[in-house]
Amino acid sequence: MNETGLAAGYFNDLYARDTDPWGFTTRWYEQRKRALTMAALPQARYHSAFEPGCSTGALAAELTARCDRLVCTDTAAQALHAASQRIERLPESARGAVEFHRWGLGDEWADEHFDLIVFSEVCYCLESASLRKAFEHAVEHIEPRGTLLCVHWRRKVREYPLSGDHVHAIARTTPGLSTLSGYHDEDMLLDVFTAGEREPLAEAEYLE
Repeated sequence: MNETGLAAGYFNDLYARDTDPWGFTTRWYEQRKRALTMAALPQARYHSAFEPGCSTGALAAELTARCDRLVCTDTAAQALHAASQRIERLPESARGAVEFHRWGLGDEWADEHFDLIVFSEVCYCLESASLRKAFEHAVEHIEPRGTLLCVHWRRKVREYPLSGDHVHAIARTTPGLSTLSGYHDEDMLLDVFTAGEREPLAEAEYLE
C-alpha cells in the first residue's frame, strides 16, 4: 500500500483474474444498489457528470441515460475497456456523450466543473487524509447546487484502507456539502449531498 491508498497494480491484478470481480452483472446486491442510486438522484437530468472508479461500466450505462455528458475514469485499463464496450452496445439515441480516462481519485483533478459527481464503491480505496482532499476537490469542481452522490458497501474488506462507514463520516463533515437525502441498511450506505444550501425538490418545481 502506498501513502494514498491501495498499492499500484492492485486493480490490474484483480481484473486479470476476473473480468467482473464484484459481480456487477450477476449479484442482486449490485442490481438493487444501482436501482437505489438512480432513484436517489434528485434531478431528472444532468448536463455534465463525473464517475471516478467506473469499473466495468454497469452504473455508467444507467447514468448516461440521465446525463448529456458523462466522464468515467478508472485506474485499470481492463476496466475502462470493458466499460467502453458496454456503453458502445447501448443505442446511441438512449445515451449522452461518454468519455473514458485513466485516472485515480487521488490524482490531480482537471480544470472543469460538473453538476453531478458519483462516488460509488471507490472512496474506501484511499487513506483518510487523501480521501478528505478528494472530497475537497469535489466541492471545488461541483457546480452550485450540484449533486454529489456517495454509495458504499459497509462490510469490512481486508484490503481496503477504510470502511464504508468511515468514508461517509468524512463525506458528511466536508465543508461545502449539505445533506439532501440518504438510504442506509446493513449492507450499504447511500448519501446524497448538494453543493451549498439545500433546496427542497418540490419547491424547485414550484409545487406545494
